[in-house]
Amino acid sequence: MGINLDKPHKWKQDIKKSIDMYNDWFMNFAPEFFRNTRLKTTEDVLNTLEKTNYYRNITSHLLANNPEILATLRMSTCPPIAVDRLIGLAGVNINLVKQIENNKRLPARMSKSDLNEELSKVCTIILKLLDKDIFPWLTNSREVDMLEANRASTIIADRLCGSFANPIIRNAQEKRQLSLIKTWLEKKGYKQLKENEKRTIDSLDAGTYAFHFNVQVKMDNSIGYVNIPVDVVIKPFNKKPVLIEAKSAGDFANVNKRRKEEAQKMSQLRNTYNDNISFILFLCGYFDSGYLGYEAAEGIDWIWEHSIDNLKYYTI
Repeated sequence: MGINLDKPHKWKQDIKKSIDMYNDWFMNFAPEFFRNTRLKTTEDVLNTLEKTNYYRNITSHLLANNPEILATLRMSTCPPIAVDRLIGLAGVNINLVKQIENNKRLPARMSKSDLNEELSKVCTIILKLLDKDIFPWLTNSREVDMLEANRASTIIADRLCGSFANPIIRNAQEKRQLSLIKTWLEKKGYKQLKENEKRTIDSLDAGTYAFHFNVQVKMDNSIGYVNIPVDVVIKPFNKKPVLIEAKSAGDFANVNKRRKEEAQKMSQLRNTYNDNISFILFLCGYFDSGYLGYEAAEGIDWIWEHSIDNLKYYTI
């Protein structure tokens, strides 16, 4: 018997409450968080300008030593270049660009000569497409006016935040949801595992929890075991471990695209641990009956953020 998966007569009312809660958060807190992020991003863009001598020194060597600036460089062109478009225009190694964009570092196994060649291609495209209307000092090779530099930093920061708007909001929501779970658990006597403490799900002490925990699961092929990340792992005092995925959504369109991810994760966990763990979702926002019905059919239960006390059924 579940908390919500087997109670479809309650879904419609909970969906309304969840949407109201998300909208309230968005209207009252998202603008401030977004402004703070834009301010920090503006500082990062200005640092990129300084590192590159205000875009007069964009080289493979500099990019190799500062891979984190690639996203800023992409947004400094006319038109701004998406990741896949940059890969196509430059004809470069897909893994190289994705590694830089996603992890802010270079691939570990690429030789220096190959790396230099690939990054040089990237720099060639960036230099060719730089938006000189934003960086007027590049047109006539004059000294940089700091008012112009600050204005350019703000423009590029707006482009970056615009392109990353949804991830920025999702990250803010995740931090808020995990903070709520942390507060609730610690009121019940739970303690958080130290970040540098290496544990498996089987070796967690009763009454502990951890965020962004890697759980080993069996694969159907010869690979053996692999790690899959889980947002929250809880080891109750007298119950089986609980794994939680914190999820929020600002519209109905995107949630159904990602529902298969939870189903796949549930399948891997069930294949490895049978019924010795509980896997649930922690939801806030726009999750419709189609999404809920799909998860219920996969045997995945959920707890609504507006009813967080239902965590007690899994942890107490």
